Amino acid sequence: MSIEIDNADKVFFPDAGYTKGDLADYYQRISAEMLRHIENRPLTLHRFPDGIAGVNFIQKSVQDHYPDWIKRVTVDKEDGEITHALAGDADTLAWLVDQGTIAFHVWLSRADKPHYPDRLIFDLDPPGDDFDLVVKAARCVRERLDGLGLQAFVMTTGSSGLHVVVPLDRSADFDTVRDFAERVAEQLADEHPDNFTTAHRKDKRHGRLYLDIRRNAYAQTGIAPYSLRAKPGAPIATPLDWDELSDAEIGPQRFHLGNIFRRLGQRDCPWAEIDRHRQSLSAAIRQFDD
Repeated sequence: MSIEIDNADKVFFPDAGYTKGDLADYYQRISAEMLRHIENRPLTLHRFPDGIAGVNFIQKSVQDHYPDWIKRVTVDKEDGEITHALAGDADTLAWLVDQGTIAFHVWLSRADKPHYPDRLIFDLDPPGDDFDLVVKAARCVRERLDGLGLQAFVMTTGSSGLHVVVPLDRSADFDTVRDFAERVAEQLADEHPDNFTTAHRKDKRHGRLYLDIRRNAYAQTGIAPYSLRAKPGAPIATPLDWDELSDAEIGPQRFHLGNIFRRLGQRDCPWAEIDRHRQSLSAAIRQFDD
């Protein structure tokens, strides 16, 4: 199927000149890498019908005009049910871009087992623009997880920070996963009180980096790997190798629409095998309890 993009020449990123058609081309070209991470996850869309300088809104539910060929799933919510679109193929991504979608946010679980996540996320954003502190936090989280027998992966968010991600085998529900993440965060905050905090309120953080584990809950989302972000320069959430955190040029918006395919031409996606490392939290939780 070939998706026709209406107003393909409409400029979505004025600073760089990228158009709606450029975005559709990007998502179709990146789809093989992106779909392995987001396929069959409920989608939340960040839509900008007139580009990043215009009105924007978040859309969760499938609309009446969606074509029948777009996959979907109906899941529980507090006051009933909601039907989300699923990313099933490149044409789905392109069609959603035609609707003005720039950024794709995805659940941490998949449609067939929505209450059991296969991702755990530590969301690390700096209190200001101190990315070195984000790198320090990511390394501390990784070291702690490694000590608990868990392999972690890292990704720029394309916004201001990093995500440290643990692939899971879906044996634990969201409450269990969130409780574990919270214990890790609290332990690190206790050990590094001048650098990190678990305080939800910004006025309680006093310049420290917030170890945010709130995404680890039913119906919460994280930015999809290889999603564009609605920021000048068209930055992209990009999986990294851990050693790239030592690169002097690394930053949360290091990779963007202008250089992402050059990067992928020079090295394989660092997350290509992430799902081969799905892990149980059981042994790590026992270490906390002992």
